[in-house]
Amino acid sequence: MKLLEGVCVLDLTNVLAGPFATLHLALLGADVIKIENPDGGDLARKLGNVSEYNRKLLGTSFLAQNANKRSLTLNLKSEEGKEIFRRLLEKADVVVENFRPGVLERLGFSYDQMRKINPRVIYCAITGFGQTGPDASKPAYDQIIQGLSGLMSINGDERLNPLRCGFPVCDTVGGLNAVFAIMAALYHRERTGEGQFIDIALLDSIMPLMGWVAANLLIGGQQPVPIGNENFTAAPSSMFRTKNGFINIAANQQQQWEDLADALAVPELKNDPRFQERDTRKANRYVLGPLLESRLMQETTEHWVTVLNALGIPAGDVVSLEAALTSAQARHRQVIAEVEEPELGMIKIFNLTAKFSETPGSIESPPPRLSEHTEAILSELGYSSAERQELSKKSVI
Repeated sequence: MKLLEGVCVLDLTNVLAGPFATLHLALLGADVIKIENPDGGDLARKLGNVSEYNRKLLGTSFLAQNANKRSLTLNLKSEEGKEIFRRLLEKADVVVENFRPGVLERLGFSYDQMRKINPRVIYCAITGFGQTGPDASKPAYDQIIQGLSGLMSINGDERLNPLRCGFPVCDTVGGLNAVFAIMAALYHRERTGEGQFIDIALLDSIMPLMGWVAANLLIGGQQPVPIGNENFTAAPSSMFRTKNGFINIAANQQQQWEDLADALAVPELKNDPRFQERDTRKANRYVLGPLLESRLMQETTEHWVTVLNALGIPAGDVVSLEAALTSAQARHRQVIAEVEEPELGMIKIFNLTAKFSETPGSIESPPPRLSEHTEAILSELGYSSAERQELSKKSVI
């Protein structure tokens, strides 16, 4: 039995934050019905680096986030479309959307209106700034939230700052926050029978991830300083050059520092007053770094990783994304899965990375073609073949 087997999710989301959330529900076994605009569907269908796939409405951005889902096209502005949604809502457990605040309400589907149809429904709305507050109505993309959250101000170094994170971290974290909240609400409903409304903001979601940096400011009164690859909590804890590349070393504990100095054949640094204690090492990190790097550059990254890890000192190569995704550890953990798309062939997408001993999740079906399951879903709702044809003629579906 799948963890969320029997749970029906109405997914009205687009692009990334919402689809990333509902993807995880789908990987856990929920029946996720992706409700898309008949005119092109999810914008992500046209986003990606392969133009041919974009023209087929199977952009790589869409393929990455929509496995295990069923696609239903529905014009929610039409009365017939609203009636279909009401029928879906009667049996749904969860509704997820990432429109601007008020869009569904104007269509006649506020939370209060939904729970009149289905008191047990859990409604999760994902927006840039939340449903309330002075910025609630503003448009937002990931980069806008990166700037407004303070994230860009602490990223980079004195030469390159502010600096955007290299992937849409705010959208992704917002999606994770949403799926966490939905799972909690489902648990609450199991105990009480009550549905509820969940208000997720990308801005709210990303800020707690900066908890240690923020705590130094909020509690310790210390303004953050962008320090690039350095670790503000310890030294030496950074990236260094080697004979053939780079190495990350995180000697965060005193014993690890002392063992590192011995391994690099610079034991005299252990007794240097500039480096003896944690706080003095942090204050003199830019003096210490070159001294260590001059030794590290005499051997390869592979050599130092082996030597340092054997001593219990965290150290690792700095690899490309391709190397990371195809590493022995990633293959062992089955981070990437393959699924066959009827026209594109085998495609590689991320698997469920939480490993459940009793209820493992998995990819069962490829991301759906636009409207691929409309006929089947309407049939399940009791619509006859003639009724479905009429709805198609009216561009309801």
